[in-house]
Amino acid sequence: MDRITPQQRSKIMSAIRSTGTKDEVRLAKALWHLGYRYRKNNKTVFGTPDITFKKLKIAIFVDSEFFHGKDWETEKDRVKTNTEYWQKKIERNIQRDIEVNNYLKSHGWKVIRFWSEEVEKNLGLCIAKIEKEIGLRQ
Repeated sequence: MDRITPQQRSKIMSAIRSTGTKDEVRLAKALWHLGYRYRKNNKTVFGTPDITFKKLKIAIFVDSEFFHGKDWETEKDRVKTNTEYWQKKIERNIQRDIEVNNYLKSHGWKVIRFWSEEVEKNLGLCIAKIEKEIGLRQ
């Protein structure tokens, strides 16, 4: 049973962004200031990565810990309301991430995934990982 009204839940859920999240923007701006040019949310690439270097075939995703199931086996029991819906949804998101990774890798792409908290706490390490891959592919 939900503790808030359907209207309140709708308002809360509508505020959750699927693109242009704070951590995606931080990573993108850092890359831009270093002189890298990329595409954001490129729909021509399978899985619509958050950032793409299409010529180099590098796809970068910044995943939220909740919606993409970080440590899902230990965390799934923390969902207390609408448990069946959320467990099914997040497990499907995890499966879709695997499918996207496999497809892109089979077509010669390098897939780099970061958790939002990685970008927030260790932006420099994330940039270094991307720069290393760019150097390998140029």
